[in-house]
Amino acid sequence: MGGASVWPYKSTSRNRGLALGVVKVATAEQLRQLVLPGTADVQTVRNVRKDLRSVGLESVGRTSFVSSSGRPVWRDLWNLTTAGLASAATELGRPVKEIGGTARDAAKAGAPHALAVTDTIDAFRQSPPQPTKPIARRTNPVPAPPRELPTRPPGLGHLRGWETEVPLPVSGTFTTPARGSLRADAVLTAPEAGVPVLFVEVDNHTEPDAVVARKVESYRRFFQRTTKDHRDRPVPFWQTLWDDSGRDGHPPLALVFAKDDVSPESRMNRMKKIRDLSTACWQGTWHSGSVYDDTAKDGYLNYTGTIPVLATTLAQLRLHGPHGPVWWRYGHPGWETLQGALDNPEDVRGYRHREEQRRTGRAAQREREHQEREEAGSRREAAAWPCPTCGSQVFPRRRLGDPVSGQRLRCVGFMSASWWK
Repeated sequence: MGGASVWPYKSTSRNRGLALGVVKVATAEQLRQLVLPGTADVQTVRNVRKDLRSVGLESVGRTSFVSSSGRPVWRDLWNLTTAGLASAATELGRPVKEIGGTARDAAKAGAPHALAVTDTIDAFRQSPPQPTKPIARRTNPVPAPPRELPTRPPGLGHLRGWETEVPLPVSGTFTTPARGSLRADAVLTAPEAGVPVLFVEVDNHTEPDAVVARKVESYRRFFQRTTKDHRDRPVPFWQTLWDDSGRDGHPPLALVFAKDDVSPESRMNRMKKIRDLSTACWQGTWHSGSVYDDTAKDGYLNYTGTIPVLATTLAQLRLHGPHGPVWWRYGHPGWETLQGALDNPEDVRGYRHREEQRRTGRAAQREREHQEREEAGSRREAAAWPCPTCGSQVFPRRRLGDPVSGQRLRCVGFMSASWWK
């Protein structure tokens, strides 16, 4: 993309291509948070957009929000043109077809949903602010003191691991999906963090509950699609792009509820309605197992063919990060960490673990009973005495309930002795 002479504002290739090639639409402040969170202001990001605009690689929209004083505040929106997407693909090392569209129309309309997706990716990543070197100004040759950088919770994944507007064809191909297919708002691959693939849907409360629930069903239809491998065996179509986690069921789907100006009760009611309307997609099937005592039965849930649906809010993600207890997996009782929500404690693995514990417990009980019998027999052997009539060993009278191991008959002569009575 050229050297310093081509880029008069001295932006780097990393900053130019990385963020907008992933998130499609962003404000200058969002780009700063994603790529350069340690900078003192957004001037570095402004230089990036000036360099891109100088060669015609960027288009512009606008959005506004109401400030605390009640006045509207306007912000520019930035997204790459077709040529800019090709340049970003080069910087990211991806084919252009994986970068997606330009989102020009979304930027012109204010792009509230696209901006919420960008905020969600930033809340997942929690990019740690890196200190920048203080610059000595002409009017003040002494460099400014280092700034105290804000702390952020641990994040998840690298920016290169994110894709947005990802087609999920129920038929057709990824480049030419058939009608009825959907697009994932975002997809994260972070195998280094134990997350081979995570699909993300961002909800702005603009669609009815049933529409969001139908999206979950569309995800299941996509995951159920199969193709043939090189040995002509059926394999899940989605595994042609992403790795399997090895867990029971389809890849996880994260529902991020991004609207802030709603009450907690209203947000939770929406989460529950979507849960109830999509039950068939995420609920496991109960399989009875062993009867291990007279009163209790055990078994397991089979999650084959289901989607782990994890709900959270953008506010919780921002505050606690993706590793905090911010996830409510449909079917689980409460808020959990990501790894806890992704786990299936009631699946066949958990059942087999409980079965092994029960087998171990029963074996230990049998061993204790055997040991008790051996010890009782030893005590009786030690308490025996010789019969005064015939000299045979005589054992103490056994009480009701005593173990019988090592029991010997008493001597007949001794039994008939007058003093025995």
